[in-house]
Amino acid sequence: MATLLLILIYIAFISLGLPDSIIGVSWPAMRNQFGLSLEYGGYISLIVTIGTIVSSLLSGIIIKKLKTGKVITFSILLTSLALLGYSFSDNYVFILILALPLGFGAGSIDTALNNYVALHYKPHHMNWLHSFWGVGATIGPIIMAFYLLDSNWQKGFLIIAAIQFILMLLMTLSLPLWRKSEEKQQLDIPHITGNHLPIRKIKGVGYALLIFLVYCAIEFSIGIWGSSYLVLSKDLIISKAAQIVTVYYLGITLGRFISGLVSFIASNKMLIFGGISFLFLGGLLLIMSNSITMTTIAFGILGIGLAPIFPSMIHDTPKNFGTENSQYIIGYQIAFAYIGSAIFPALFGILYSYVSIDIFPISIFTLSALLLLLILILHSKIRKNENV
Repeated sequence: MATLLLILIYIAFISLGLPDSIIGVSWPAMRNQFGLSLEYGGYISLIVTIGTIVSSLLSGIIIKKLKTGKVITFSILLTSLALLGYSFSDNYVFILILALPLGFGAGSIDTALNNYVALHYKPHHMNWLHSFWGVGATIGPIIMAFYLLDSNWQKGFLIIAAIQFILMLLMTLSLPLWRKSEEKQQLDIPHITGNHLPIRKIKGVGYALLIFLVYCAIEFSIGIWGSSYLVLSKDLIISKAAQIVTVYYLGITLGRFISGLVSFIASNKMLIFGGISFLFLGGLLLIMSNSITMTTIAFGILGIGLAPIFPSMIHDTPKNFGTENSQYIIGYQIAFAYIGSAIFPALFGILYSYVSIDIFPISIFTLSALLLLLILILHSKIRKNENV
């Protein structure tokens, strides 16, 4: 049962990643069709994130009532229906309306899966599972890039919606397995369903939340504006830009697989700081880039740098803040992650429209420096708590 459940969780992470990368890749073609300016892509991201934030903040209550299996199944259904709607959309307003259920479906499944894995599996599984998110996030642009050759972004959304629907049917068939696992979980770790402390009373949580906000600000800003930067600043065709962004998501995917192997001999803390080092290297290469090859390498290294940070931070949550608090704290962390994924890409969209998208590499490097500062402060706080 444990093996089958682990396989299902891997599949669910693919489903989680599929929708995350395709809006940014398809936006240059979408905005041409709708006759809109650059910053309108950020508004789609903003509404997706509002839905995700709401479901993430409510996830502790939702998961407690419906249990993990049902939450995952319903969330995948919701995202597949939203993507299906995108495939038939011919106006921007309809795109904005569908962005809300697309985001709502992502929030609860993200929290449910991450908390379950943090409690029951070792760090290598957390990294490998998040690499399967990268598999989904890499497959999405590959599918979309193929259909963007004919500017048929609607067909790309239709194919991805169909994949999501198949994954939802598989999760539906697995519900009895989830039910047995959750019954066993209550016997093995009874205190995880007990009372949790108010978030404001747990030392260091505030910095952890800000880390997730800034991390996703970086990850999503690259995903959403990377293609537009390549088209407008580097004069690449849309399909070529989509291929380079795919390299970025491939970097995240391979980086997390490698991080899983490294986690057998390295701590989560070492993985986090190693990722930050690669993130700075990728940022510098992107700033200095003067060729398509160097730009492609920079995008790949940025993905590798980001790869271990999110899963390692999530996996450390029960250890840092207590298993009885982890389900709720992970929900808040994911909510803040999506706040960052909404606010910063939207702000950058406005900034790039009024200044120039040429400053895209500098904005990513600046956020990377802020991320490092917050991580250093958090680890200092945790070390002080351990010494008390």
